[in-house]
Amino acid sequence: MTTLNDKLAYMQANFKSKKSRFNSFGKYNFRSAEDILEAIKPYLTELNISVRLEEEYVSGVVPMLKSVAIFSDGVDAIHATAIVGVDLNQKGMQVPQQFGSASSYGKKYALGNLLLIDDTQDSDATNTHDKTAKPKLSGEALNKAKEYIKSGGDINTIKSKYSITPAVEAQLKA
Repeated sequence: MTTLNDKLAYMQANFKSKKSRFNSFGKYNFRSAEDILEAIKPYLTELNISVRLEEEYVSGVVPMLKSVAIFSDGVDAIHATAIVGVDLNQKGMQVPQQFGSASSYGKKYALGNLLLIDDTQDSDATNTHDKTAKPKLSGEALNKAKEYIKSGGDINTIKSKYSITPAVEAQLKA
């Protein structure tokens, strides 16, 4: 391996980082920027390279942080970037914690972009925190649904918005 690109390609093909963290709210494992950095360390001396992170504040309607992961052999460098918004309305966090959270997230994704970490397999990327779970059709909503069906409405419209048990579906069709 003579070129920096060869070294990066080798690392991208062989790099593994465990998901050592657990999100108790979403019930999934994930990797952090620290996990990725720890997994990078054996490659530094093996390939005679360095990996560093830089951040920059980007002002706008939403405050943002630009994180850059830099892969270098001391002569040449390859960069990968991630830009993340800072959620200043995040409950239970002080402003420094909000920026710290965005910083960690940005670093993780800049490193992921550099090392080709496949986020489609990462629950952090696919977890919906139950935001897509449909509410059950009951109570006042059930009464409104019955009226909607009586007036010629389509049951499929209701199914697209609510989770309907077979018994409730039978009530709506009756």
